[in-house]
Amino acid sequence: MKQNQLAIIVLFFLFLSCHDKSGEYDASGTFEAIEVKISSEANGVIKRLSMDEGETLEIGQYLGYIDSTQLYLQKQQLQAKINVLLAKKPNIAVQLSSLEEQLRQAKREQQRVQNLVSGKAAPQKMLDDANSQVDIIQNKIKAQKSTLSINTASLVNETEPLQVQIRQLNDKLEKCKIIAKVKGTVLSKYIEENEIVSEGLPLYTIANLDTLTLRAYITGNQLPQLKINQKLSVLVDNGSEGYKNYEGILEWISDKAEFTPKTIQTKDERANLVYAMKVRVANDGYLKIGMYGEVKF
Repeated sequence: MKQNQLAIIVLFFLFLSCHDKSGEYDASGTFEAIEVKISSEANGVIKRLSMDEGETLEIGQYLGYIDSTQLYLQKQQLQAKINVLLAKKPNIAVQLSSLEEQLRQAKREQQRVQNLVSGKAAPQKMLDDANSQVDIIQNKIKAQKSTLSINTASLVNETEPLQVQIRQLNDKLEKCKIIAKVKGTVLSKYIEENEIVSEGLPLYTIANLDTLTLRAYITGNQLPQLKINQKLSVLVDNGSEGYKNYEGILEWISDKAEFTPKTIQTKDERANLVYAMKVRVANDGYLKIGMYGEVKF
């Protein structure tokens, strides 16, 4: 009799363990992250690349550079052409110095004649001639200034296309620097130092693993239980027949049904169509891309 009672007690606890609700879930799926493939923005040999898979990068972090010798030489050549053109700019002050000296003398003569005419020691015609001479020299100076200014502006305009080319080269030179533009963890590295790369060739893939997204699938009859920004319980196997519990935020539900993915098991296995949803989960370092997770509403 005691043996029968003991057997019943054992069976009772086995029944409870088999129906432990910690193992039940409403949906399941896998964790994913937004992966960004970073490509080369320049052509040439990678001279330095300080980065490894699994390394966490910060925005603006210097990773290395691509050989830019030819670009630098092209820039120097363009700068030399600009210097040659600008060297042809006329020195306006020097060019006008002779005329300005003539103007000063003409004005002195004008003043002398003015005094003579005022003292009735010279006819008015002499003053008219002196005034005319001053006007002639002033007009020459204006004309010369205009010509020299036009020549200067023309030479400066000739340098503008070269300046644009230099700005283009500066942009290319800047793109030879390999700078982290996305914060995250390096998932894959496709290139090594001393290898030749071309513009658009992938260098590495990076993802921000601080927050992962669990893509899970639910049946149509589960839709009324969910709404965007709803807090959900996310369970992840801890490897010792237990679960780690995370709080997740429902951030997206597909508006179109799809056939059940082969790798996903839903609560209602009889359903042929399911809806995808995304649950945002803060990562404590334990969660990995591709890891399975389960959702409780």
